[in-house]
Amino acid sequence: MKKLFACVLAAGVLSGGALLPVGAVFAQEVQPIDRIAAVVDEDVVLKTELDRAVTNILAQYAGREGQLPPRDVLERQVLERLILLKIQVAYAQNSGVRVTDQEIDQAIAGIAQQNRISLEQLRQQLARDGGTYSEFRTSIRDELLTQRLRQRFAQTRVSVSDAEIDAALAAQANSGTQYHLAHILVGLPEGATAEQIATAQKKIEGVKALIDKGEMDFAAAAVRYSDSPNALEGGDLGWRSTDEIPNAFAELMRGMSAGQVTAPIRGPSGFQLLKLVETRDASQSAPSMVTQYKARHILVRTSDTVTDAQAKAKADTLRARLAGGADFAEVVKDSEDLNSRGKGGDLGWFSQDEFGPEFGTAVAALQDNQISQPVRTPAGWHIIERTGSRQTDVGDRNRRAQVQETIGRRKLEDEWNRFLRERRGEAFVDIRVGKGAAADAPAAPASGG
Repeated sequence: MKKLFACVLAAGVLSGGALLPVGAVFAQEVQPIDRIAAVVDEDVVLKTELDRAVTNILAQYAGREGQLPPRDVLERQVLERLILLKIQVAYAQNSGVRVTDQEIDQAIAGIAQQNRISLEQLRQQLARDGGTYSEFRTSIRDELLTQRLRQRFAQTRVSVSDAEIDAALAAQANSGTQYHLAHILVGLPEGATAEQIATAQKKIEGVKALIDKGEMDFAAAAVRYSDSPNALEGGDLGWRSTDEIPNAFAELMRGMSAGQVTAPIRGPSGFQLLKLVETRDASQSAPSMVTQYKARHILVRTSDTVTDAQAKAKADTLRARLAGGADFAEVVKDSEDLNSRGKGGDLGWFSQDEFGPEFGTAVAALQDNQISQPVRTPAGWHIIERTGSRQTDVGDRNRRAQVQETIGRRKLEDEWNRFLRERRGEAFVDIRVGKGAAADAPAAPASGG
C-alpha cells in the first residue's frame, strides 16, 4: 500500500503544486470506541485517522527515521495537517465547490492504472491495509475539493501583469541561474504582539544555532521546527528562477554558495531561514519549433460499476462502427468526455504530451485523418482521429506563459498560506490528544544552544 499511497500524492488528482495534507488518505473504519483527536468546527479528526497518517509518514521515512522528530512532535504536525484539511473541505463545500461522482471515479481509475492494478485489486489492497473503499473515495473527494478550492482561489486572488512578465523576461536575459531552495518558517499570526515576535525570533535563532553547530542538519530541523506546510518534506521548495523569488531573497542567493544558510529573515509570514541547496544554468532556451497535433476523440471511462474489460469492449464496438462507415460525428455522441463531446470530440491544437504520454504517443503514431484502435490512458479508453499536424514557433509565447505561471505560482503560494492561517485562526479547534491538548507548538531550542 506504500506504493499506492505514493501514487495518491503524485497522480494527476493532486497535481498543480498544491501542498495538500497527507494524512486522510487511509482513515480506518469508524468504530464505536474510536477516540476523537481533535474537534474542528462541526467536524472531528479521529484518533484512527491520526494513527494511520503517522504510519504513512513513518513508511515514507523508512531507513531515515533519524530525520523525524520525536513521536509526539510528529503526531502534532500531522494532526495540524488533518485539521487544515478539514477546514479546507468545509470552506470549499460552504463556498459551493463541488466534485461529481464521475470525477472521483476517474481519479481512482487513474490511481489504479498507475499502480497497474484493477479496481477490484485496489479494493482488496485497501482491505488488507485495514481501510475501506468508501473511505478511500471520501479521501479522494476531499483532495479534489481542496485542489479545486485552491484553483478558484488562484483565479480570483492572483493576477500577473504584462509589466511583471516583461521585467522577469529582462532579468532572465541577464541571468539564467536557477536556485534549489529549502526553508524553515517560524510563523507569526496577523497583528502579532511584541512578545510573540520576540518568542518567534528566539526560536528561529535557536534553530539556526543548532544547524551552525552541526547538531542537526537543515532538513531534520525543518521537519522538527518549521511551521510551513512543507515541513515534513524537509522544507524543500524545489527549483526557483529569479522571478519566483522575492527581490530581497534573490539578492541574498546571488552572494551565497551551495549549502549555505541565511541568517534569520523577517517576512510577512514570520521568520525564515533559507538554504541554497544548489544552482544550475537555465539560460539556454528550449527550441521554439514544436510539432502540434489536431485531433478529435471518443472516450469510454472505467468506474466503480464499469470494469476495464467492459469499457474496452464498448470502445471496440464504437471503433467497429467507425470501421463500418459510421460518421464520427454520430458515434462521438457516446463519448463520456463531456468537455469535448459537444464539439464533436474536437480537442483543438495541442503538443504531444499535453494529454499525457499514452495519448500523445498514440496521436504521434497516426497519419492525418487516420483513426486509432482503442488506446488506454488513466482516463479510460480512447478512439482518436488525428485531423492535422503542423510545425509551430511557440518560443516567445511559451516563454511568456512560463514566466506568467512562475510569477503566479509564487504569488499564489504567499496568498494561499496567508489564507490558510486566517481560516485556521478563525476556526474552532479543540485538540484532545498529546501535548497539543495543552500547548500549541513543539518546544523550541533556546537561542545559541
